[in-house]
Amino acid sequence: MCAVRTESVERAMSILTAFSTQRPEMSLADLAEETGLHKSTILRLTNSMAIYGFVQRDKAGMFSIGPSVWRLGLIFRRDFIRREWVAPALKELVAASGETASFYVRSGRERVCLYRENSPNLLRFHVEEGMRLGLSTGASGMVLRHFGGEVVEDISGFTPNGTIMSEGQTNPNIASVSTPVLSVAGELMGALTVSGLSSRFDLDARQKLVPLLEDLAQVLARRDASILPDEMVARVS
Repeated sequence: MCAVRTESVERAMSILTAFSTQRPEMSLADLAEETGLHKSTILRLTNSMAIYGFVQRDKAGMFSIGPSVWRLGLIFRRDFIRREWVAPALKELVAASGETASFYVRSGRERVCLYRENSPNLLRFHVEEGMRLGLSTGASGMVLRHFGGEVVEDISGFTPNGTIMSEGQTNPNIASVSTPVLSVAGELMGALTVSGLSSRFDLDARQKLVPLLEDLAQVLARRDASILPDEMVARVS
């Protein structure tokens, strides 16, 4: 059965996804260029989105994400492992590898970067929190599919602890290594991943990182993945 698509909703979503950490504020012209929508359409949609707090516009005419997006982000994250537990592991992986470390979770048929620590190198694989990618490619996609209960045709690349590597799948110049973070009950919590330029993050570099990656996944696995307190969500409602 084909999903029913609503054009106005898709246009509104294209406006929301146009914002990023690199461009947290945009003018009307910027949004028109980024989305391909007419300015009149953007104004009509953003007026409706502003009523529900998804977009806001300042006195200078600059648009930005509204507080409702933050509220929904907290609701989404509350069912996953906490940032304060993952952040030290990501920082340690970046320090050890010089590459970008991230923590992915599954959302439907996509993987979402829930947390990340970018490489300090100018030439790097840059990923933003909230970025959505397909499950069919990349080491983290393989981990989320395999340990999420899907049948993966070739599992020969997985180590006994569930770590797998990929090169050139999502991006021809990027290589990655990813391992599952499982709860004490054996449930998949997410994929701890390191990604970098293939020319620098080669097979030898990835193999050297595997023991640390798996050790940190075990540390996170022993954490109690409790949800954020309800009052934190209520505070931004």
